[in-house]
Amino acid sequence: MMRRFTTRFFLLIFPSFFAASAGAQTSAARVEETAVRSTEKTPAIAPVPQHLFGAIALSTRSEEARGALELAIDKYENAMYDDAVVHARHATEKDPRSALGYAMLSFAARRTLPDSSALAKAKSLLSQSASDEQLLVRWMTSIQERDLLPAIMSMNDLLKRYPRNKHILYLTGEWLFLQQDENRARTLMETALEIDPNFPAALNRLGYLYVQIGEPLKAVASLKRYMELQSTSANPEDSLGEILRLSGDDRGSLEHYGAALQVDPTYFPSQLGLGDTLTLMGDFGNARQEYDRAIQIADNPRDELYAKYQKALVYFWEGQPVQGCKALYDLSEEAASKKEPNERFDIELGRAMLAPNVQNEIDQLGLLSVFLAQPLAGMSEADRGVARATVLRERARVAALNRFTENAVEAISELEGLATSSRDLVIENAYESARGYLLFAQDDLTSAKDELAADPQSPLALQQLAITQEKLGLASAAQATRTRLKHRRGPTVEWFLVTHMDSSSLHQKFQDK
Repeated sequence: MMRRFTTRFFLLIFPSFFAASAGAQTSAARVEETAVRSTEKTPAIAPVPQHLFGAIALSTRSEEARGALELAIDKYENAMYDDAVVHARHATEKDPRSALGYAMLSFAARRTLPDSSALAKAKSLLSQSASDEQLLVRWMTSIQERDLLPAIMSMNDLLKRYPRNKHILYLTGEWLFLQQDENRARTLMETALEIDPNFPAALNRLGYLYVQIGEPLKAVASLKRYMELQSTSANPEDSLGEILRLSGDDRGSLEHYGAALQVDPTYFPSQLGLGDTLTLMGDFGNARQEYDRAIQIADNPRDELYAKYQKALVYFWEGQPVQGCKALYDLSEEAASKKEPNERFDIELGRAMLAPNVQNEIDQLGLLSVFLAQPLAGMSEADRGVARATVLRERARVAALNRFTENAVEAISELEGLATSSRDLVIENAYESARGYLLFAQDDLTSAKDELAADPQSPLALQQLAITQEKLGLASAAQATRTRLKHRRGPTVEWFLVTHMDSSSLHQKFQDK
């Protein structure tokens, strides 16, 4: 099966990352010697070569460009993506021929508003970069494109060359986390923490990793250590607020979101987080007020639309789906007018999944597939691929569980092609769980169990996995799955469906509770 092939591929390349520790230290020594020789042979007036964090040789000879790059990476690691973009842009201004400057600019911008021109510029300057710098540039640019094989190969080479560089470990580990490869992401993050026990970025990311694998106490401990090291930053309080909500501690969540806003009253994620937690608590009036405050402090259309989206979902949580559907329709029109494809996708997917009947949902998902069929300005190709896969997985789920077998098979076939061409683990996991839904509907429960287990980030897939395990008489496995599901708790459409779906009938989408 495809999953076994990809897993085997990752396993073949991954162990060598850490076997090269001695070689990496030799490499570091060689870099230092090269710098010394350069100093001896070069006139004092000539700029000296620069090294990123003292390790990776750069093509730029601008100390200011190198410093700006290091600041951009530091801001990125600490989830300050807008600041990372500012510093990366400063690096390109100090050296307009720096491929890494443009690569870092596009790499950071992809977390907020993709910068396709910076991505193209980085690729055009690649050949002028130093050899190891090229690996980093190629990795940063490749993860934004549809075919991830070049990104995987560059990541492997980077980790072979720098297995003890905490920044390389963090950046690649974070990408594996976003690729839903939790085990290997955890390995890289914990290795980075062994190198530097006071590395804030690794402590933060490990908090999220630990809670997702069902270790909330370790998650909280990691984030409290993060707070100690970054006491003047809002992000540690924000992270703890989110982790506590995922763990079911809503009061603690509100407390830490509030503490983050004491540090920075305009910190959008925490303002939004207050609304999210209050929604889950059933305090809908106050949730709306907090979302309104988030809308007011949003400094870009994408954040503003997302806060409006979360506010629109409150209608469903409080049992007013007609008003909710109207609010989502109006918001979709607003996103289209503002040419915000990422938020338009989120809104229209939510609108489809919350449609009043199955046929209506399938029709809306078809229209969304048409919207995503061609490249979109403002959406990276990697993100577009994942969006397409998410739509196809949902189409397969609702069609399979409602006995529209032909429609489900068609969606799964499209997903298989997308997974094969992209080599994206997130897309592959969507393909596997889509197959799992169909196998469940066909009463092949053993095979369904294996396929559904491939998609642990989806609350709906986890719920279906638990149901399948229970039908197979695997009580302890089902309990473990439900424990993991519990830590996916959030104000999302999937969580709403998990908590409101009528499991007694495959044909009824959800019921009021």
